[in-house]
Amino acid sequence: MTIDDWRSKIDELDRQLVALLNERSQCAAEVGKLKRQTHDPLYQPERERQILENVARANPGPLSEQAIRRLFERILDEARAVERTVMHDP
Repeated sequence: MTIDDWRSKIDELDRQLVALLNERSQCAAEVGKLKRQTHDPLYQPERERQILENVARANPGPLSEQAIRRLFERILDEARAVERTVMHDP
């Protein structure tokens, strides 16, 4: 493949990642709605620890475990922001 072929593949993967991240965020919004109903706390460190362990275990590379954890820490930060918005919406 040429560099342009690889870049086209990367562009397509980026579109797929955006779709998956938005789908994940929609799930987080639904969790936020349930937390609001049940008065559960927004931040649940045990659940986040579990997620980070799951993604580290699922990682075949070439990204390092630390890189995957950093990426998912950011994803979790954004998911909390979505949940926070939903939990405080009237």
